[in-house]
Amino acid sequence: MKISIINGPNLNLIGSREPQIYGHISLNDYLKTLAQRFSSYEISIFQSNIEGEIINEIHRQGGITDAIIINAGAYTHTSIAIADALKAVQIKNIIEVHISNVYAREEFRKMSFIAPVSTGSISGFGLKGYDLAIMSLLD
Repeated sequence: MKISIINGPNLNLIGSREPQIYGHISLNDYLKTLAQRFSSYEISIFQSNIEGEIINEIHRQGGITDAIIINAGAYTHTSIAIADALKAVQIKNIIEVHISNVYAREEFRKMSFIAPVSTGSISGFGLKGYDLAIMSLLD
C-alpha cells in the first residue's frame, strides 16, 4: 500500500510552535519514526507552506498512491482549491488529520472544506492522529 502524507502551512514548526497545543516533537522527526513503524507500507511525506505546491502534490499523487493523509493546516478552513484537488484525483481513501482538537479551539477552525471530500477525519489526538489514520487504512 502506498500512502502519501501531505502537510500544510506552519506544520514545519511543530515542536517549537505553541508546544502547549502541538507538543515538543518536530513533525518531521515524528513522521520519520512513523514511516519506520509502518515500514511494510510505502509512505511519502510532503510539507509546504504554499497552497499551490500542496495542490501540485495532490495532483502528483493521483493514480500512484492508495491513500492520502492530509493535514492542510489553516488551509483546511479556507481552501476550496485543495478540496477540489482532492475531489479531482482518483484516490479511494483520504483521511483528514488535525493535531489539536479543532472543535475545542476558535470558532473558525470548526469549518473544514477538506472534511466533505474525506473518507474520515481525526482530530485532537496529537501526532498520534497520523498513526490512527494509517491504522484506519489497514482494515
